Formats: sequence, C-alpha cells, structure tokens
Amino acid sequence: MSRAAKATLVASIIVSSLTVWGVHYIQHQEHETMYQGVLRDDERRKRKMKEREDDLLRSQQRREIYERVQHVEADTRGS
Repeated sequence: MSRAAKATLVASIIVSSLTVWGVHYIQHQEHETMYQGVLRDDERRKRKMKEREDDLLRSQQRREIYERVQHVEADTRGS
C-alpha cells in the first residue's frame, strides 16, 4: 500500500468517525432539549391546575358568604 493510500484511508476513517460522533452528539442534545420541554409543560400544567383549584376555592367561599347574607330559595318550578 502506498503512503498516499494509507493517508487517504486514515483521513477517511477519522472523518467518518467524527461524523458519526457528531450525529450522536446532536441527537443527544435534541433529546435533552425535548425532555426539558416536557418538564416545562408539566410545571405549566401544575401551575394552571393550582390556579384553577384556587379559583374554585375562592368561588366556593364567596358563595358561602353570599348564602349567609342572602336568602336563597330552591327553584320549585319543574324543569
């Protein structure tokens, strides 16, 4: 094997190895980025659920206050 052939072989092995490593590295980075998105979505969903629970609790408290202050009659008309 000539010296030029050996150099070409080594260079192609190095370029191929770096290409494979680069693709795996990029895939790993994309996976991590997507996973962080999932975590942010979970946190956002938890915050929304907490806000809705707080709103419901405030509404129930207001209703109790209004019912103590005002007389509420049940609707006796047939629906």
